Amino acid sequence: MVDFTNSGSNSKTISQKLYDCFITSLKPAFKTIRWLLSIMIPVSFVVLLLDYSGFLFWLAGYTGPLAKLLGLRGESALVLLSSGLLNIYSAVATIQSLSFTGREITILALMCLISHNLIVETAVQKKTGSSAIWMVILRISAAIIGGFILNLILPGKPIAYTSGILEHTSPPFLAMLKPWLHSTLWLIIKAVLIIIGLNFLQKVMDEFSITLWLSKIMSPILKLFGLPAQASFMWLIANIIGLAWGSAILIEQAEEGKISKQEANLLNHHIAISHSLLEDTLLFVAIGVAAGWIIFPRLFLAFVTVWIYRLFFIKKLS
Repeated sequence: MVDFTNSGSNSKTISQKLYDCFITSLKPAFKTIRWLLSIMIPVSFVVLLLDYSGFLFWLAGYTGPLAKLLGLRGESALVLLSSGLLNIYSAVATIQSLSFTGREITILALMCLISHNLIVETAVQKKTGSSAIWMVILRISAAIIGGFILNLILPGKPIAYTSGILEHTSPPFLAMLKPWLHSTLWLIIKAVLIIIGLNFLQKVMDEFSITLWLSKIMSPILKLFGLPAQASFMWLIANIIGLAWGSAILIEQAEEGKISKQEANLLNHHIAISHSLLEDTLLFVAIGVAAGWIIFPRLFLAFVTVWIYRLFFIKKLS
């Protein structure tokens, strides 16, 4: 049993300890907020320009043929591109603007959940000790493999392949800029609230020894996935909040040496493929995708990836 009262200075009241936790959480939180927004905002604006110019539609015309192997039509490339450059919200919006079957949406959902928001999330993983190039290759490869396997095992027949991409007509730039400004403002507010909240939560858990207790509880699950018990809190954050919003915790844990570089890299191989099992999954469930088809394949692919990596690249964890 963990003693929640015998932590830190015994002369302090619980309210004083909570206040100290909040104050000490602010500096690393704002550091992460500034770093994260410095990537997110420029990337989203560049994607806005690419969308306005029609470049994404042009690029989709060349990436579309791969869709045939995955039981998809050429238009699916637009979903995968928007997801890879931005996030799951953009993927869902693109799916709803086009006519896909339930089978296609399920395959697209799995692929997007593995390989979305590549620029921002790869930056997070690089900052926590992994190779950026390798993480991108891993996620794109896992998405293609996952989509290919799902196409083989999903009930029903693949729809007849078509290579055509819908004609692109851009609305006036100002008409596109206004919603982008609104979404960017909401992004800033969301970043401040979530990252400060997560940093505060981490400080509280450390102060009252909850992190140690959590590591013991989660140890059997992480052992199954080939991960160290020390990664339990980071694993939970990545799977509940996601890589981007959980970056504050992931980066601080790595920088403070609470998890070794080798252990952090091993964790990154898992969460690169399987993260945000809650919010992002529910977005696709809301448009009719069965949760099991987009949760268990990710966990299985992450499981296989980590154990293969351990087998060939790690002789023994420190």
